[in-house]
Amino acid sequence: MTDADAHKARSAANELVDTHCHLQDAAFDGDRPIVLERALNCLSWFIVVGDDLESSRRACELARERVYASVGLHPYHADSVSEPAIASLADLARSPYVVAIGEIGLDYYHGQAPRDIQQQALEKQLELAVRLGRPVVIHNRDADDDLLRVLEGFHGRLPGGAMHCFSGEVAFAKACLHLGFYISFAGNVTFPKAGALREAARAVPLDRLLVETDSPYLAPQPVRGKRCEPAYVRHTAEALAAIKGCSLEEFGSATSANARRLFLSRDNH
Repeated sequence: MTDADAHKARSAANELVDTHCHLQDAAFDGDRPIVLERALNCLSWFIVVGDDLESSRRACELARERVYASVGLHPYHADSVSEPAIASLADLARSPYVVAIGEIGLDYYHGQAPRDIQQQALEKQLELAVRLGRPVVIHNRDADDDLLRVLEGFHGRLPGGAMHCFSGEVAFAKACLHLGFYISFAGNVTFPKAGALREAARAVPLDRLLVETDSPYLAPQPVRGKRCEPAYVRHTAEALAAIKGCSLEEFGSATSANARRLFLSRDNH
Protein backbone atom coordinates (compact mmCIF):
# COMPACT_ATOMS: atom_id res chain seq x y z
CA MET A 1 0.00 0.00 0.00
CA THR A 2 1.38 3.42 -0.95
CA ASP A 3 1.42 6.36 1.47
CA ALA A 4 -1.44 7.89 -0.51
CA ASP A 5 -3.48 4.70 -0.22
CA ALA A 6 -2.82 4.51 3.52
CA HIS A 7 -3.89 8.13 3.97
CA LYS A 8 -7.06 7.48 1.97
CA ALA A 9 -7.87 4.44 4.12
CA ARG A 10 -7.37 6.46 7.31
CA SER A 11 -9.58 9.24 5.98
CA ALA A 12 -12.31 6.75 5.10
CA ALA A 13 -12.21 5.27 8.60
CA ASN A 14 -12.35 8.73 10.19
CA GLU A 15 -15.55 9.43 8.27
CA LEU A 16 -17.32 6.52 10.00
CA VAL A 17 -19.98 6.87 12.69
CA ASP A 18 -20.80 4.24 15.31
CA THR A 19 -24.54 4.78 15.76
CA HIS A 20 -24.91 2.43 18.74
CA CYS A 21 -22.51 1.62 21.55
CA HIS A 22 -22.73 1.16 25.32
CA LEU A 23 -19.57 2.89 26.45
CA GLN A 24 -21.12 3.43 29.89
CA ASP A 25 -21.18 -0.35 30.42
CA ALA A 26 -19.20 -1.79 33.33
CA ALA A 27 -17.04 -3.64 30.80
CA PHE A 28 -15.28 -0.31 30.19
CA ASP A 29 -14.85 0.73 33.82
CA GLY A 30 -11.14 -0.11 33.78
CA ASP A 31 -10.12 1.87 30.69
CA ARG A 32 -13.05 4.01 29.53
CA PRO A 33 -10.97 7.19 28.90
CA ILE A 34 -8.58 5.22 26.66
CA VAL A 35 -11.44 3.59 24.73
CA LEU A 36 -13.09 6.99 24.35
CA GLU A 37 -9.88 8.51 23.03
CA ARG A 38 -9.43 5.68 20.52
CA ALA A 39 -12.98 6.19 19.31
CA LEU A 40 -12.56 9.94 18.88
CA ASN A 41 -9.28 9.40 17.03
CA CYS A 42 -10.79 7.15 14.40
CA LEU A 43 -14.50 8.07 14.14
CA SER A 44 -16.34 11.19 13.10
CA TRP A 45 -18.74 10.83 16.06
CA PHE A 46 -20.74 8.16 17.85
CA ILE A 47 -23.80 7.57 20.02
CA VAL A 48 -23.81 6.09 23.53
CA VAL A 49 -27.15 4.34 24.04
CA GLY A 50 -29.01 3.80 27.31
CA ASP A 51 -31.24 0.83 28.08
CA ASP A 52 -32.58 1.82 31.50
CA LEU A 53 -32.73 5.04 33.50
CA GLU A 54 -29.32 4.64 35.12
CA SER A 55 -27.49 3.73 31.91
CA SER A 56 -29.30 6.57 30.15
CA ARG A 57 -28.06 8.99 32.79
CA ARG A 58 -24.53 7.67 32.41
CA ALA A 59 -24.79 8.04 28.63
CA CYS A 60 -25.73 11.67 29.13
CA GLU A 61 -22.76 12.16 31.46
CA LEU A 62 -20.42 10.93 28.73
CA ALA A 63 -22.01 13.12 26.04
CA ARG A 64 -20.03 16.03 24.67
CA GLU A 65 -18.84 17.29 21.31
CA ARG A 66 -18.77 14.28 18.90
CA VAL A 67 -20.20 12.02 21.62
CA TYR A 68 -24.00 11.89 21.62
CA ALA A 69 -26.48 10.01 23.76
CA SER A 70 -29.76 8.17 23.37
CA VAL A 71 -32.08 7.52 26.33
CA GLY A 72 -34.68 4.82 26.75
CA LEU A 73 -35.95 1.71 28.50
CA HIS A 74 -35.13 -1.60 26.83
CA PRO A 75 -37.93 -4.21 26.67
CA TYR A 76 -36.11 -6.10 29.45
CA HIS A 77 -37.20 -3.20 31.66
CA ALA A 78 -40.69 -2.80 30.23
CA ASP A 79 -42.34 -3.24 33.62
CA SER A 80 -40.51 -0.12 34.87
CA VAL A 81 -42.05 2.16 32.21
CA SER A 82 -44.19 4.36 34.44
CA GLU A 83 -45.23 7.99 34.19
CA PRO A 84 -42.34 9.04 36.48
CA ALA A 85 -39.92 7.05 34.34
CA ILE A 86 -41.19 8.71 31.17
CA ALA A 87 -40.84 12.10 32.86
CA SER A 88 -37.24 11.24 33.80
CA LEU A 89 -36.48 10.28 30.20
CA ALA A 90 -38.00 13.54 29.02
CA ASP A 91 -35.79 15.48 31.44
CA LEU A 92 -32.68 13.67 30.18
CA ALA A 93 -33.71 14.27 26.57
CA ARG A 94 -33.59 18.03 27.11
CA SER A 95 -29.81 17.84 26.81
CA PRO A 96 -28.67 19.13 23.41
CA TYR A 97 -26.50 16.02 23.12
CA VAL A 98 -29.43 13.58 23.36
CA VAL A 99 -30.30 12.70 19.78
CA ALA A 100 -32.77 9.81 20.12
CA ILE A 101 -35.12 7.80 22.30
CA GLY A 102 -33.85 4.26 22.68
CA GLU A 103 -33.07 1.61 22.80
CA ILE A 104 -36.70 0.61 23.00
CA GLY A 105 -38.66 -2.18 21.36
CA LEU A 106 -39.79 -5.76 21.81
CA ASP A 107 -37.87 -8.89 22.82
CA TYR A 108 -39.80 -12.15 22.86
CA TYR A 109 -36.69 -14.35 22.93
CA HIS A 110 -35.88 -13.81 26.59
CA GLY A 111 -39.42 -12.92 27.64
CA GLN A 112 -38.35 -10.99 30.72
CA ALA A 113 -41.62 -9.04 30.64
CA PRO A 114 -45.04 -10.15 29.34
CA ARG A 115 -45.66 -9.30 25.70
CA ASP A 116 -48.55 -6.94 26.38
CA ILE A 117 -46.45 -5.04 28.92
CA GLN A 118 -43.61 -4.75 26.40
CA GLN A 119 -45.97 -3.40 23.76
CA GLN A 120 -47.45 -0.83 26.15
CA ALA A 121 -43.96 0.27 27.21
CA LEU A 122 -42.92 0.64 23.58
CA GLU A 123 -46.01 2.69 22.73
CA LYS A 124 -45.44 5.05 25.68
CA GLN A 125 -41.87 5.70 24.59
CA LEU A 126 -42.86 6.14 20.96
CA GLU A 127 -45.35 8.77 22.13
CA LEU A 128 -42.51 10.46 24.00
CA ALA A 129 -40.38 10.48 20.85
CA VAL A 130 -43.24 12.05 18.90
CA ARG A 131 -43.73 14.68 21.58
CA LEU A 132 -40.04 15.56 21.75
CA GLY A 133 -39.39 15.30 18.02
CA ARG A 134 -36.67 12.67 18.44
CA PRO A 135 -36.00 9.63 16.25
CA VAL A 136 -36.10 6.22 17.89
CA VAL A 137 -33.62 3.36 18.23
CA ILE A 138 -35.50 0.07 18.01
CA HIS A 139 -34.50 -3.26 19.52
CA ASN A 140 -36.24 -6.32 18.07
CA ARG A 141 -35.86 -10.01 18.78
CA ASP A 142 -38.37 -12.62 17.66
CA ALA A 143 -41.18 -10.04 17.57
CA ASP A 144 -41.35 -9.00 13.91
CA ASP A 145 -45.12 -9.05 13.43
CA ASP A 146 -46.04 -7.30 16.66
CA LEU A 147 -43.28 -4.74 16.23
CA LEU A 148 -44.45 -3.84 12.73
CA ARG A 149 -48.03 -3.56 13.95
CA VAL A 150 -47.05 -1.13 16.72
CA LEU A 151 -44.78 0.92 14.45
CA GLU A 152 -47.44 1.13 11.74
CA GLY A 153 -49.62 2.92 14.29
CA PHE A 154 -46.99 5.67 14.47
CA HIS A 155 -46.21 5.84 10.76
CA GLY A 156 -46.02 9.46 9.66
CA ARG A 157 -45.77 10.72 13.24
CA LEU A 158 -42.28 9.63 14.25
CA PRO A 159 -39.36 11.79 13.10
CA GLY A 160 -37.51 8.70 11.89
CA GLY A 161 -35.79 5.76 13.47
CA ALA A 162 -33.15 3.05 13.24
CA MET A 163 -33.62 -0.70 13.46
CA HIS A 164 -30.68 -1.40 15.74
CA CYS A 165 -28.46 -4.46 15.27
CA PHE A 166 -30.68 -5.78 12.50
CA SER A 167 -30.91 -9.56 12.54
CA GLY A 168 -33.93 -10.26 10.34
CA GLU A 169 -34.47 -11.40 6.79
CA VAL A 170 -34.95 -9.46 3.56
CA ALA A 171 -38.76 -9.28 3.82
CA PHE A 172 -38.62 -7.76 7.31
CA ALA A 173 -35.96 -5.28 6.20
CA LYS A 174 -38.18 -4.15 3.33
CA ALA A 175 -41.15 -3.75 5.69
CA CYS A 176 -39.04 -1.55 7.98
CA LEU A 177 -37.81 0.51 5.03
CA HIS A 178 -41.44 1.00 3.95
CA LEU A 179 -42.13 2.53 7.37
CA GLY A 180 -39.25 4.97 6.87
CA PHE A 181 -36.68 3.32 9.09
CA TYR A 182 -32.95 3.09 8.56
CA ILE A 183 -31.39 -0.34 8.97
CA SER A 184 -28.31 -0.60 11.20
CA PHE A 185 -25.93 -3.56 11.07
CA ALA A 186 -23.49 -4.64 13.77
CA GLY A 187 -20.58 -7.07 13.93
CA ASN A 188 -22.75 -10.17 13.56
CA VAL A 189 -23.10 -9.41 9.83
CA THR A 190 -19.42 -10.40 9.53
CA PHE A 191 -19.83 -13.85 11.10
CA PRO A 192 -19.21 -16.79 8.71
CA LYS A 193 -22.68 -18.28 9.21
CA ALA A 194 -24.53 -14.97 8.76
CA GLY A 195 -25.32 -15.45 5.07
CA ALA A 196 -29.00 -14.55 5.44
CA LEU A 197 -28.07 -11.37 7.28
CA ARG A 198 -25.68 -10.39 4.51
CA GLU A 199 -28.49 -10.93 2.01
CA ALA A 200 -30.61 -8.50 4.02
CA ALA A 201 -27.77 -5.96 3.97
CA ARG A 202 -27.46 -6.39 0.21
CA ALA A 203 -31.17 -5.57 -0.15
CA VAL A 204 -31.00 -2.31 1.84
CA PRO A 205 -30.24 0.77 -0.29
CA LEU A 206 -26.97 2.49 0.62
CA ASP A 207 -28.83 5.67 1.54
CA ARG A 208 -30.77 3.79 4.24
CA LEU A 209 -27.87 1.90 5.85
CA LEU A 210 -26.23 2.57 9.21
CA VAL A 211 -23.35 0.80 10.91
CA GLU A 212 -22.78 0.20 14.64
CA THR A 213 -20.81 -1.87 17.12
CA ASP A 214 -23.33 -2.49 19.94
CA SER A 215 -20.14 -2.61 22.00
CA PRO A 216 -19.13 -4.19 24.31
CA TYR A 217 -21.04 -6.96 22.49
CA LEU A 218 -20.78 -8.58 19.05
CA ALA A 219 -17.15 -7.93 18.17
CA PRO A 220 -16.81 -8.37 14.37
CA GLN A 221 -15.09 -11.43 12.94
CA PRO A 222 -11.51 -10.03 12.72
CA VAL A 223 -11.58 -9.33 16.49
CA ARG A 224 -14.20 -11.86 17.51
CA GLY A 225 -13.85 -13.02 21.09
CA LYS A 226 -12.52 -9.67 22.26
CA ARG A 227 -14.49 -7.01 24.08
CA CYS A 228 -16.00 -4.87 21.34
CA GLU A 229 -15.45 -1.11 21.28
CA PRO A 230 -16.48 1.78 18.99
CA ALA A 231 -13.18 1.80 17.12
CA TYR A 232 -13.98 -1.69 15.81
CA VAL A 233 -16.82 -0.34 13.69
CA ARG A 234 -14.37 -0.17 10.79
CA HIS A 235 -14.31 -3.98 10.51
CA THR A 236 -18.07 -4.12 10.08
CA ALA A 237 -17.99 -1.17 7.68
CA GLU A 238 -15.40 -2.93 5.50
CA ALA A 239 -17.57 -6.05 5.34
CA LEU A 240 -20.68 -4.04 4.46
CA ALA A 241 -18.82 -2.02 1.83
CA ALA A 242 -17.80 -5.29 0.17
CA ILE A 243 -21.41 -6.49 0.29
CA LYS A 244 -22.59 -3.25 -1.32
CA GLY A 245 -19.79 -3.30 -3.90
CA CYS A 246 -18.32 0.06 -2.98
CA SER A 247 -15.14 1.37 -1.39
CA LEU A 248 -14.82 1.97 2.34
CA GLU A 249 -14.55 5.68 1.58
CA GLU A 250 -17.85 5.66 -0.35
CA PHE A 251 -19.52 3.56 2.35
CA GLY A 252 -18.29 5.80 5.16
CA SER A 253 -19.42 8.95 3.41
CA ALA A 254 -22.87 7.55 2.67
CA THR A 255 -23.59 6.00 6.06
CA SER A 256 -22.27 9.02 7.94
CA ALA A 257 -24.55 11.26 5.88
CA ASN A 258 -27.43 8.91 6.75
CA ALA A 259 -26.58 9.14 10.46
CA ARG A 260 -26.39 12.93 10.34
CA ARG A 261 -29.71 13.11 8.52
CA LEU A 262 -31.43 10.87 11.04
CA PHE A 263 -29.89 11.93 14.33
CA LEU A 264 -28.44 15.43 13.95
CA SER A 265 -30.84 17.24 11.64
CA ARG A 266 -32.95 18.64 14.49
CA ASP A 267 -33.18 22.34 15.24
CA ASN A 268 -31.57 21.85 18.64
CA HIS A 269 -28.55 19.94 17.36
